[in-house]
Amino acid sequence: MEWFGRSYQSLPFSMFSISHLVMLSLFIIITMMMVVYRRNILPDKWGKAEIGLAISLIGLEATNQFWMFHNGLWRVGRSLPLELCNIGLLLCILLLLTKKSIFFELLFFLAIFGATLAIFTPALKYDFPHYRFFHFFIAHAAIVWVSLYYWLVKGYKLTFYSVIKLLIFLNTLLPVVLYVNQMHNGNYWFLRHKPVSPSLFDIMGPYPWYILTFEGMLLMVCIFGWLLIRFGHTIRNQSQSQLSE
Repeated sequence: MEWFGRSYQSLPFSMFSISHLVMLSLFIIITMMMVVYRRNILPDKWGKAEIGLAISLIGLEATNQFWMFHNGLWRVGRSLPLELCNIGLLLCILLLLTKKSIFFELLFFLAIFGATLAIFTPALKYDFPHYRFFHFFIAHAAIVWVSLYYWLVKGYKLTFYSVIKLLIFLNTLLPVVLYVNQMHNGNYWFLRHKPVSPSLFDIMGPYPWYILTFEGMLLMVCIFGWLLIRFGHTIRNQSQSQLSE
C-alpha cells in the first residue's frame, strides 16, 4: 500500500522530473486540443458527461479526505477545503451541477492562473505512482479544462465586474481563513509562511509583505486576463463581420 500510504521518502516528488514533465505535456496537449477543436465540441451532447464529471470530482475530494483520515494526517489547520485550488474545485463542481454563471465568473481566473501555475510549480511531496500525485494533477487540470469548456464551448461571458466579484469573494473569505490559521496553526493561502518547495512566492518579498504583493499581482493578472479576453472577442467579432460581408 505504498501508493496510498503517508510516507513520501520512498516516492519524493521533484519538480520537472520525468513524471512531472509527462503530466505537464499531457496538460498542455489536451488544453491546446480543447482550444483548436472547440468548434467540434457540441455542448448539447455533454449534459450527462458534465454531471458525471461533477460526481467524479466529488468522489476525488472525498477520497482525498479519506486518505488523510486513513493515514492519521487529517487536521483542521491543513485538511479543510480552504486552499484556493480546493475552493476552485468546489466552484467547479457547483458550476457543473448548476450551470450558474456566477460560479464560472468566480472560478475562471482562479483556474486559468492559479491552477495552471500550481501544475507548473506543484507544492507536492508525493511522486508517481502515489495516490496524492494523481489527485493533485487530476484536480488542478480538471479545474482548468472545465473553465475553458464553459468559456470556449458553452459561451459563458466574463466582464470587468467578474474580476470585482472574485476579489470581493476572496476578501470575504479572508477573515475566515485567517481565523482558522490562527486557531488551528494552519497555513491556508500561505498566509503564515511561504511554501517549502520553490514557488512564485519566493520573488514576492518577505513575510508579511508577500501577501500584499500577491493580492496586487492577482488584481493585475485578472485585469490583464480580462483585457486579453475582451480583445480576443473584438478580433473574433471583426473577423466574423468581414467574412459575412
